[in-house]
Amino acid sequence: MSEQSNGINLKADVLVLGGGPAGAWAAITAATNGAKVILVDKGYCGSSGATAPSGTGVWYVPPKANEREEAMRSREALGGYLADRGWMTRVLNQTYSNINWLAEAGYPFPVDDDGNPFRRSLQGPEYMRLMRKQVQKAGVHILDHSPALELLADEHGVGGAKGIQTQKADAPWTVHAGAVVIATGGCAFLSKALGCNVLTGDGYLLAAEAGAEFSGMEFSNAYSLAPAFASVTKSAFYNWATFTYEDGSVIEGAGSQRGRSIIAKTLLTQPVYAKLDKADESMKVWMRRAQPNFFLPFDRAGIDPFSKRFAVTLRLEGTVRGTGGIHIVDESCATKVPGLYAAGDAATRELICGGFTGGGSHNAAWAMSSGFWSGEGAAIYAQKLGENAAQRNLKSVTQSSFQARSGFKDSASIPEIIKAVQDEVYPYDKNLFRSETGLRDSLGRLDQVWDEVKEGIASFRTTSLKATEATAMAVTARWMYTTALERKETRGMHRRTDHPGQNSDQQHRFITGGLDKIWVKPESTSTQAEVFTI
Repeated sequence: MSEQSNGINLKADVLVLGGGPAGAWAAITAATNGAKVILVDKGYCGSSGATAPSGTGVWYVPPKANEREEAMRSREALGGYLADRGWMTRVLNQTYSNINWLAEAGYPFPVDDDGNPFRRSLQGPEYMRLMRKQVQKAGVHILDHSPALELLADEHGVGGAKGIQTQKADAPWTVHAGAVVIATGGCAFLSKALGCNVLTGDGYLLAAEAGAEFSGMEFSNAYSLAPAFASVTKSAFYNWATFTYEDGSVIEGAGSQRGRSIIAKTLLTQPVYAKLDKADESMKVWMRRAQPNFFLPFDRAGIDPFSKRFAVTLRLEGTVRGTGGIHIVDESCATKVPGLYAAGDAATRELICGGFTGGGSHNAAWAMSSGFWSGEGAAIYAQKLGENAAQRNLKSVTQSSFQARSGFKDSASIPEIIKAVQDEVYPYDKNLFRSETGLRDSLGRLDQVWDEVKEGIASFRTTSLKATEATAMAVTARWMYTTALERKETRGMHRRTDHPGQNSDQQHRFITGGLDKIWVKPESTSTQAEVFTI
């Protein structure tokens, strides 16, 4: 390591971007495979992101044929039959192994009255505190509060990144590495959902600049239930809820698997209330034990959610709970760009969820599994570089489309850009209930926002976190709606009011890419990692 007046300069075999569950698993696994690893996090590894402040279920299924079959079958129809059973099986196997490893590492799984451990949920704070300790134990060098703002690459592929240290007056850092894992989370568009304040799609932007592609971006309109007065979006407990109109009458169908759309339609015209009155006494005890953070806002407000109704809302969680993300081309979670890997919410979950959210349990399983595989794959790739690793001529991959045009504006335009994007992705009647007319109207406005990005903030995109976040959210919204326009049917969480049924000709995944000009194409079964040029 060298620390000069111009910042920190480091070298490693593997650089992991992101310190949530996927990034932690990637770092540990890469180090276990003999790699020298550096992990950089936008926040603090162990407390930032969607998992750390709350609890989550886990897709943990014992290796029994009937239970595994039911676990896979139950999700296929909801996801529009776009999931892959081979990947589902891999995730179930890896998750089972990883959870058991967590138990051996000291995670305090609860036990029932007979002494049997319950391993289908994790408490975020305890989970991530343990993961940080394990990352450090593996010898990984952690840089907290150090967001990555651009990738570096040469003819061998991606080989590092640059960023800033937000708690050190934005001092720059540079890491040269044999391979990079993007585990920076999804994009929730600063919707104030719990833990999503750092999830603005930054990793998507960096990957796209390097030439990576995306999959499932039309399935990025996930909204989660939350009390109207709080940010907690853990919605599993609403399975025990009765939903009512303002006059107290029951909203039929609101508690079903498709109930989000019913609640959203109601919220367009009037408030919606919930009460967890279907939980018996033993279930109430289990709920508080399983996810105590869920109840904090109720306790603070003096509300007993089991006996008193409370107003609810739907908060956009985008790709954090949706399935869209960076397209991966093989079982190591490699992207099409050599040396670049993706994991967790940053990578597409279509492979195990299809076009419908898997909720916390599938997300948690995907994070630890894809993190494991990407870390392993990145370590192997870096080792194969051999002598080339020490002789790389790395350059920034930030593309020419981000060179500022005339009419430069200062950073005061950043809040305006973010607000303009949110105005297109937050409303239910734009993002949840889609139509060709609505999508084209939104895309027209988002393209104007993109011009504002290039004219106003592009020149300092690689030195400003806020500028990077605004740029990432703007392009993510354009990927979402361009792909949604191409999928002329209703499938999974993607709903087209002008195409209310499924189209058998579109039972395939769509690949999306581009920055200035967005393109969409059906997925090819022969997708391979490509030779990279810069």
